[in-house]
Parts: sequence; structure tokens; C-alpha cells
Amino acid sequence: MPLVGEVEISGAKNAAVAIIPAALLVEGVCRIENIPQISDTEMLLTILAELGAKVRFINKSTIEIDCTNARNQDAPYDLMRKIRASYYLIGSMLGRFGSAKTTMPGGCNFGVRPIDQHIKGMTALGATVNVKGGFVYADVAGGRLHGSRIYLDKVSVGATMNIMIAAVLASGRTIIENAAREPHIVDLANFLNSMGADVRGAGTDTIKINGVEKLHGGSYTIIPDQIEAGTYMVAAAATGGEVLVKNIIPKHLECITAKLRETGTIVQEYEDSVLVKGASEIRRVNIKTLPYPGFPTDMQPQMGMLLCLAQGTSIITEGIYDNRFKYVNELRKMGAEIQVDGRIAIIEGGRRLSGALVQACDLRAGAAMVIAGLCATGETVVEDIHYIERGYEDFVGKLNKLGADIRIVDFPEEPAPEKIISVV
Repeated sequence: MPLVGEVEISGAKNAAVAIIPAALLVEGVCRIENIPQISDTEMLLTILAELGAKVRFINKSTIEIDCTNARNQDAPYDLMRKIRASYYLIGSMLGRFGSAKTTMPGGCNFGVRPIDQHIKGMTALGATVNVKGGFVYADVAGGRLHGSRIYLDKVSVGATMNIMIAAVLASGRTIIENAAREPHIVDLANFLNSMGADVRGAGTDTIKINGVEKLHGGSYTIIPDQIEAGTYMVAAAATGGEVLVKNIIPKHLECITAKLRETGTIVQEYEDSVLVKGASEIRRVNIKTLPYPGFPTDMQPQMGMLLCLAQGTSIITEGIYDNRFKYVNELRKMGAEIQVDGRIAIIEGGRRLSGALVQACDLRAGAAMVIAGLCATGETVVEDIHYIERGYEDFVGKLNKLGADIRIVDFPEEPAPEKIISVV
């Protein structure tokens, strides 16, 4: 069934999960607007509260965080191990307290995600870092980090943001070279600057941070989520629908828009929205994921699903992660014809998909399976939807408003109840 209507995009997950830990650096009240209602942000806010922060919801997307009386203590292990963004607490706790203990990052499992560049950065700033028993221990003699010049061996979004967070209260100047350039890095810098930091060059490959003595409270609004927007754009294209995607920054979507247009999808850009119209025949394209401004790895599974419907053979080359094609086996259950060789997937399009019982292997793969269910004949059941809830606010509700026949079903099983998504 074609998706038709309007959808409002929430705040950027990848910005929010760094900005919330960064609030630990601020002595005063941070008012943060456009917070996405997702499980990752909920867990991070709970962690801050456990550290002594006062967290108050003004409305569903606006919060006030006051970390003035936050304490240096162990954060809750059970929460930290579930989310990848827990590593941002290394930078914020080091910057605020001079020491940190966190878990290794959790979240989605789609390949090795070492934190060696994070450790390299913290060490350059004067910290002693050790990884033992699944925990990261970091301390700095004298209690305050010092500025340094840091060249990242590979472009890393997480390391870039973590070093930025740690460096804003360090003494002297920090220069990050070969920095990542994603929009959420710029958003983090803008947040920090609005609280009194001095961060320059975010959005380029060289970021300069002049350390300040303290950060003060203030207000900030998080940017829209480019990946959520891209997901609904692909859903509109895959179902042959017509959807107005609202509350977006079109420039952040340029690489996604360009590939969709190659498939024959019509994309009309406006000031803060895009209108997406599905093509009568989807054309094959080749894609290679790259750091921003290249095509984002977080849109690869969704586009891979779309290309199952295209006429001809498409090739996807994954340029970021080693193992992001787990979802391929799930699409095969639905009738897709895809061959994977290392980081390359060859998709023979034009196959008719049929409903099946499938898993959400990770956050973005889960979204891809839901889109596949919208395009398939019969009913599709998606398990492990906790991955989807990590990064999409009210995914089922927004799709239903566009005309989808989709619902969340409680599925009791031992030892704990699970939830599934049913798509017809």
C-alpha cells in the first residue's frame, strides 16, 4: 500500500546522545529542545539522574538538565552496556571530574567498533586510560586535562565528538585533525558554544577547541534527524507513495536525495521539507557508503531494501563497517536475491517480496525490514524491535498516519516478554 501524507521528523538521535552526556560539563540549567523520544535518550537521562543531575521534562521533547550537583560515581552498568553512546561519558566525566569509569559501548552489533581513537585522544589530553573486564577506566593527574594536537588515524564520528566534549574544559588549545564532519558534530559544537565553550571549525576536518574554565547554563534546540528523514523518504519511494517529510534541513539530505533521484524517485525540496513521490519503475543504482558528506552507512540497509524492488542489478559497497549486511538473510526469507562478498552486496532486483517472520538485526536494519513488510504481500512480523526503538520516535504511529497497516504486538515468552511489529 502506498504511503501518503505528511510526517514530522524528530530531533537527531546522533546529536542528542552526545549532547546529553555533554550537559554533565555544565554548572547550571541546560534547556534542550527537540529531544527525540527514543530508548537511547531515555537511558542516558536516567544515567545522568543516577549521577546526581536534576532532569525535568517541560514537555515530551523539551527537558531541563541541571548537573550543578552531579557526583563522580559509577554510572549504572546495566544501562550503560546497552547503548553505544555510553562512551561519551568518558569525555564528559574526565572533563568534569578528572576521572571516569564506563562500560565498553553496546548498542547495535554490526561489526567491530573499537574505541582506540577515543583512547588515543584522551591519552593525548593527559589521561591514563585502561580497559579491563569490559570497563574503561580513565584518570588524569591533577584533575584537569590539557590541550593537545590530535590526529585521528581514521575518520571517526564518535572519537571526534568525545574528544570535543573532553577538551572544552581542558587547559590550553586542542586541535583535532582528520576530524569527522557530520551535521551532528556541528550540532554538538553549537550546543557547547551556547553554554560558553570555544569550539571552532566543526564541519571541517580540523576542529580547534580553546579550553575555558567553566560552562554556564543556556538553551539549545537539536537539529532534525537526517537518518529518520531518509528512512521515510525511502519508505515513500519503496511503496510508490507520496510523502511530505517535514522539519528537516535539506542540505543534510543531499547525498540521500541524489541517490533516490537516480532510482527515478521524484524529490522536491522546500525550505524545511521535501516531497517524495515514488516512481512507477525503480531503477538500479550503485552505492558506496562513506563518511559525510558521502552516502551514510546508517541509510545502507534501507536503500538495500529499496534496490530489491529495482529493475536490474545494483551493487552496494559498505565503506565503514565490516559486518553490516546481516539483514540480507532476513530479506532473503522474503524472496530477495542478494549475494554478499565481504563488504560488497550484489542485489538482483525486481523480485516479488512476500511476508515472513524476520528479525531486526540492528537499528537501521530493523527499519529496513519494516519497509520491506510494507512492500511485501501478506503479513510480515518483525522481532527484536527494541533495536528500532533505540533510534526512531513513534515509528509505528508515524507510519500508521501515512496509511500503513502496522501495529506493535506484545509477544509473551520466557524468560521475559518481547514485543514484535506486525506489518500487513
